[in-house]
Amino acid sequence: MTKPVLVTAAWPYANAYIHVGNLTGSYLPADIFARYQRLSGNDVLFVSGSDAHGTPITVRADAENTTPEAVYKRFHESFLEMQTKVGISYDLFTSTHTENHFKVSQDVFLALMENGYLYKHTEKQWYAPSQGRFLPDRYVEGKCYICGYEGARSDQCDKCGSLLDPEKLIDPKSKIDGSTPELRDTEHYYLDLGKLQQNVVDFLKAREDYWRPNVVRQSLGQILANELHGRAITRDLDWGIPVPVQDAAGKCLYVWFEAVVGYLSAAIEWCKLNGTPDEWKKWWEDPESKTYYFIGKDNIPFHAVIWPAQLSGMGTKFDVIFNGKEGKPLNLPYDVPANEFMNLEGQKISGSRNWAVWVNDFLADYDPDPLRYYLTVNMPESKDTDWDWEDFYKRNNDELVATWGNLCNRVISFANKHWGEVPEPGNLDEIDQDLLDTIEKGFETVAREYDSVHLRAALGETMRLATEVNKYLDVAAPWQLVKTDKEAAGRKIYTALRAIDNLKVLFAPVLPFTSERLNQILGYEHHLFGKQYIETVQDSLGEHRVNRYDPADAQGKWEKSSLPAGQKFGTISPLFKKLDASIIEMERAKLG
Repeated sequence: MTKPVLVTAAWPYANAYIHVGNLTGSYLPADIFARYQRLSGNDVLFVSGSDAHGTPITVRADAENTTPEAVYKRFHESFLEMQTKVGISYDLFTSTHTENHFKVSQDVFLALMENGYLYKHTEKQWYAPSQGRFLPDRYVEGKCYICGYEGARSDQCDKCGSLLDPEKLIDPKSKIDGSTPELRDTEHYYLDLGKLQQNVVDFLKAREDYWRPNVVRQSLGQILANELHGRAITRDLDWGIPVPVQDAAGKCLYVWFEAVVGYLSAAIEWCKLNGTPDEWKKWWEDPESKTYYFIGKDNIPFHAVIWPAQLSGMGTKFDVIFNGKEGKPLNLPYDVPANEFMNLEGQKISGSRNWAVWVNDFLADYDPDPLRYYLTVNMPESKDTDWDWEDFYKRNNDELVATWGNLCNRVISFANKHWGEVPEPGNLDEIDQDLLDTIEKGFETVAREYDSVHLRAALGETMRLATEVNKYLDVAAPWQLVKTDKEAAGRKIYTALRAIDNLKVLFAPVLPFTSERLNQILGYEHHLFGKQYIETVQDSLGEHRVNRYDPADAQGKWEKSSLPAGQKFGTISPLFKKLDASIIEMERAKLG
């Protein structure tokens, strides 16, 4: 039965280009999972967007002597380009700087206020006398008072993952001019996480059995060791979403509070763009809906603790405030499959040192599916992994080209040469049926891995099945059999073609471009997936550009092949390019 599935990916700060670590951390796994769910026939909504209001944007704008809006729009455009090229098939990739997101975020604030989960508190915040202003937390760095890391931001330590009290930061410095800021009083609104702690603990305990251990460790483990307490959700800023109450002039919603609201606001925006403004409730209020949040491990506290607290704190009040109707509680996350980090050639990826493989640069020289393949077989699902150019070269040539691509090309080319179409199978022999049974079981075994968000294992099982077809051909030897018994050779080739047709679907979530091309080579007229396009949307804040996914001509299904005999082939060409070993040192020379 079709079920609603909401797939989300972390919202990238619109202040830097996307590298392979970002891609494999959240965007690619979310896309693979969304594509699998679409093939399975579920009602998928896949959303995300650019985080336009984070202080990284204002930091960069200050450094470039420009506006935060100009910075956000420049990088947002690069995200749209990258997603289209690499095939991240968002139903909607938008941004936090939209009229819709402003309203939804403000209504979330008001719902929490009406339910008694917000309070005002005067706190000490870092103030820069040299600049005459309060400093957002990312403008201040120092030593983490928990683990001793020297580069901690005043609100979070990226090394130990702890959420920090800004005033406890050791030896703070302004990132703008290196000066030492001072603490001054300022009044802000706080989310009362202490009141919501039991809700969050109950939520996490209900998910212990199927969440990844690193997510449980960083969420439930930390809560039980250190109780939750109130956390400021407003800041003294002039770039962001205004706080929707009269006594908060000059203050905006804190980016960590409003950015996660983007998952809800993007669903609402998508429904408005489609002319079905209330349909978002299918994914947010239907108890049968499952919601998946694909993030990197540095975002675990916000998605596994704070966002569930916000959702539970709103209760049914959000709907009442948002559209004046009696509402239902919003769905809590079903799963938060956070990935660890990907390193590069044995070192931590660093944009400032150019120690990175930038996705748009990669795609200028290589095809997208080899990138998707390598990042999936090397995906940091349970521990940090490493991008290695020699390993990329070998996996491309040995696995994509030699194992899978060569299998497809030699079987289809041979069939086209001797029959000019898919040959008649006649009565399959036992060895033929055994192969098809083995391959078709993949629709169950691979699906189990995908349903558990074990993407590496799903791809590994699919490639293992491809090797089974190669083994079958070594024994069946249609290349020789055709010389003496063309009918028998036709049975073997038909069997191999049916197996390839099945594998095409099993590979499709990871390799959508070549699977789509293989679908056409095999003679099908329909498409496996819909098309991506960029659309310009106008609202009260101006124009903003979004990525959309059009499922109109997508007919791919997660089901066994029914390849008809007599079907004509399309234009035959190799699926993958063999790489020269010289790329290893050439690419390594670009680093740093």
